[in-house]
Parts: sequence; structure tokens; C-alpha cells
Amino acid sequence: MKLFNQQLDNLFNNKKVVKIISGIDNLNIHSILQYVQACEIGKATYVDISANPEIVRFIKQITNLPVCVSSINIKALYDSVLAGADLVEIGNFDVFYNQGIIFSPQQIVNISKQIRLLLPNTYICVTIPHIFTLNQQIELALRLEDLGINIIQTEGNISKLISSNLYKSSISQDYLFYSILKSAAALSSVYLLSNAVNIPVIAASGINSLTASIAFAYGASGIGIKSEVGKFDSIDKMSCRINEIIQSLDINTSNIKYVKNNSILNHLYSYLDTSIFYSV
Repeated sequence: MKLFNQQLDNLFNNKKVVKIISGIDNLNIHSILQYVQACEIGKATYVDISANPEIVRFIKQITNLPVCVSSINIKALYDSVLAGADLVEIGNFDVFYNQGIIFSPQQIVNISKQIRLLLPNTYICVTIPHIFTLNQQIELALRLEDLGINIIQTEGNISKLISSNLYKSSISQDYLFYSILKSAAALSSVYLLSNAVNIPVIAASGINSLTASIAFAYGASGIGIKSEVGKFDSIDKMSCRINEIIQSLDINTSNIKYVKNNSILNHLYSYLDTSIFYSV
């Protein structure tokens, strides 16, 4: 894997990346500043913001954190790098589904090709849409790896999951079950994708302090967090949650092996309504 920053290179290789996502459509500078300050205090690896060059330029003036920008707009990504962005992400696509906009694997490959040509010396991460079957996700990931994409990221089916009766009942009955249920789609993708490609995989969507270590045990090189931090309205609470997630990763190798070989996921999966997940 070719990366362009030694610090990030080491963190990805050591599987210790924690990125905090402010939102692809979040243009509220006050909100973005809260995320950035919480990341600094909580010791996150980098922050992921909307691909707005003016915002990127401002944020880069006040923080030394690496800044990732997310969009499907090629010009916005390119201009954001000129403004100082350290990484770009193509996606995530979840915000477009409610608008009836669906991207095909070939469209994602085409966008990725153009971005790679325009930004040959920039980290590029591509989100793998959850609407694809697991086989389609693997095929797309392999094609992206061949294009020279540096990182891929999962995308869980949270919006459909939230409407399920199983999800609603699990919130009040069993927080562990709720946590596994919320992250199950992302975890299953991480496990398969990390075994299929030789580039880092970021587990995103539904990850919290209980499931972060499972994501790493299943092959993730990093995790992406949004709702677990964004649900708080103060920098102190946001940074505390980031720190809690990072502290949850401070487990030894034997514990990781235990998580990976443990039957907890298989046991919980047996209770899930499989219609809320993808087909293989």
C-alpha cells in the first residue's frame, strides 16, 4: 500500500486509526469546529468533513489534525485538496438513498479513476455501498485496489435497521445486543473485505465503544465514528466519548483472539431478521 504520510502510515499498519465524521452534508462551521476540537482533545487520528474548500482552508489554519473531505463531486474533492485537505473520500452514499439516487459499481469505479488521475499523491478512500451484495462489495473493492485506491470503508444499512422491531426492542433490553445489531452489517463487510484486499479497511456505521475492538479483530485498520459522537451537544462530552472509544481498543492480543474466535456474533446473528442485511 502506498501512503503519503508516515504518521498515518504507521497508524494504519498498526490498526489504530480512529476517524471522527462530522458529516458529508454538514456545512455548519460551528458544528464542524466542535468536532475538530473534540478530536484534538479526545486524541482521534483525523477528522472527516464536507468537501468545501473554504471550510477546509479555515479548519487547516486552526488544527494540525489530518483533514479528510468526503463527497462524490470530483471538483469539490480536487479543490479541497488544493485548499489543504490531506485525504479524500468518495462517499458515503447513504445521504443519497432517500433522494432515490443509487450509484452502480461502474459509476464508483469511474469516479475513482478520475480522482486518482487528478490526485496521484493524495490518500483516496472509497466507501463501498451497503446496497450491494457482499460478493459485489468484494468485486468492487478488488477493482478499486487495482486502481491504486489507498483505503476502503464500509457502509452499514442503519436507516433500514432502525425501522425494524428487533432494533427498537433491543435498545431498552440489552445494550450489548443493540450494539452488535447496529454494527453487524459493517462488521460482516469488514471481515470479508479485509480478507479479500491488501489495503486498509475502515469500519464505519454503527460502531461504538463495545464493537470497536471487534471491528479491529475482524480485520479493520481503522474505524469511522459519527453518531456516537454527534449525539452530544458539548465538546467535553464529545471528546469524552472519543476517548472512551480509543481506550476500549487498549486490549491485549489474547483478548483480540478471544473476540475473533468467540461465538458471540454467531450467537447473536442467529436471532437477527436476515431481511435487514444483504444477500451474499
